[in-house]
Amino acid sequence: MLASIRDCFVTGKWEGDKDATTLLKEDDELYGDFEDLETGEVHRAKPRQGDEGEDDDDDGGSGDDAENEEEEAPLVKFDDEEAQKNKRLEKKRRLKERFDAEYDDGDATYFDDLKEEMQKQAELNRTEFEGMDDESRVQYEGFRPGMYVRLEIPGLPCEFVTNFDPHYPIILGGLGASEGNIGYLQMRLKKHRWYNRILKTRDPLILSLGWRRFQTIPLYHIEDHNGRHRLLKYTPEHMHCGASIWGPITPQGTGFLAVQSVAGTQAKFRIAATGVVLDLDKSMTVVKKLKLIGYPYKIFKNTCFIQGMFNTVLEVAKFEGASIRTVSGIKGQIKKALRTPPGAFRATFEDRLLMSDIVFLRSWYPVLVPQLYNPVTSLLMPAGQKDMWTGMRTLGQIKHDLGIQNKPNQDSLYKPVLRQKRHFNPLHIPKELQKALPFKSKPKLRAAKGPTPRDLRRPAVVREPHERKVAALLSALSTIYAHKNKKAQAEQHAKHRDFLKQREKQEAEKQKRQREERKKVYRAMGQKEQKKLKSSLKGTSKDD
Repeated sequence: MLASIRDCFVTGKWEGDKDATTLLKEDDELYGDFEDLETGEVHRAKPRQGDEGEDDDDDGGSGDDAENEEEEAPLVKFDDEEAQKNKRLEKKRRLKERFDAEYDDGDATYFDDLKEEMQKQAELNRTEFEGMDDESRVQYEGFRPGMYVRLEIPGLPCEFVTNFDPHYPIILGGLGASEGNIGYLQMRLKKHRWYNRILKTRDPLILSLGWRRFQTIPLYHIEDHNGRHRLLKYTPEHMHCGASIWGPITPQGTGFLAVQSVAGTQAKFRIAATGVVLDLDKSMTVVKKLKLIGYPYKIFKNTCFIQGMFNTVLEVAKFEGASIRTVSGIKGQIKKALRTPPGAFRATFEDRLLMSDIVFLRSWYPVLVPQLYNPVTSLLMPAGQKDMWTGMRTLGQIKHDLGIQNKPNQDSLYKPVLRQKRHFNPLHIPKELQKALPFKSKPKLRAAKGPTPRDLRRPAVVREPHERKVAALLSALSTIYAHKNKKAQAEQHAKHRDFLKQREKQEAEKQKRQREERKKVYRAMGQKEQKKLKSSLKGTSKDD
């Protein structure tokens, strides 16, 4: 029976010379029983475990015959030289292993050391518990790799059984005692460099954290130099930032990855972000800027009454002592709330304010993390629909699905700036100070002239009819004279333009004539130089 199922535990097709039966026969031929012809001693091989089982299972008393043969056979004697040789070889092998362990460990990693340690422990367990049954052995060392274990899981969703798909492998994992709770997590996150968009605060994101996949709403923030965690509207480019979420409690240092959606197969699918868990409590507060604006309605030197910044007396009481400033740069401080109107308060400033000034208060407002934890249950859906899980949509997806277009804020559009001209009061310098100033710094403004006295006014002249005719004739003559002068001046300008044109023409001809003369002169000078050069060359040749 053992011989019939001996080859059933090895898969694959074996060659003829590598079959188990063939190899066993060869072993029997090499290491089987033999008789030393010189001394007459008979050496018998050690029986294998399978052969012993086969001998025990044979019928007809074959086991008794084997025992009789063993009693009749002489005792096996080992050669002393062979034993010494084997002992020396074993010693050399141990020395070589020790040397390799000390000097050949240069490329070994922590994983290799851990694997070797596990292998040694497994070998030790196998030698210790080899003779025990499986039930007792499991109680000591646990379930060994390769054993079949039956698990019973309570509280499993019915969709897991009804929509079971064998194409999706099931991986079983365990959670710690505290990992079943839900709370606030502080993370360090970085947008993946291959993701073609930036991530927006309060947009849902799907995280793969530990054994869980869930959808949550993160708040992105960055830490300033003074330790303040300032809220970010978008994730920064090529830079880490902080993220606060509401999710399952996970040990610190656990890495995670984030995707925007798992619905459908996208050609441009990319990992949206990666990061690591930093903290597990809500001690860190994320804040954003808050700017409150008010307007003065009463001014008393450096003291001013301001309204429009708060709505109630209680709000003013919370901000007593806070620093405020105007757009022009004058700093001040909130002192006390006023009874009427509600929300008005008294404040002091470094300088006197104007009614046209605008006062504002800069502060920080804490932001609450949205408590959304939505596990991704895409694997519980029927076959063929596992890629249709959507979950919570982003604001951009909702606007796209509903056909809503963003309308610009009217307050954010550029408008023409209409500024009223400001009229400043005249500078008043006391007389005592004017006396102490040098002459060049003293005001030299003359007093404004008053109304002209009646006796100095020029009286109106009433002309006679003859005088009016004379004045009209003189006016007509002056008009004719002015017209003639204007006409003569225009003729003079025309003549001058003609003269300038004629002069430019003559100048151009003169320049042309001068260029021709220069060319002739330069040509003659060049020919003369060439003749001198030739004559000098002839003279040198004769001398040679």
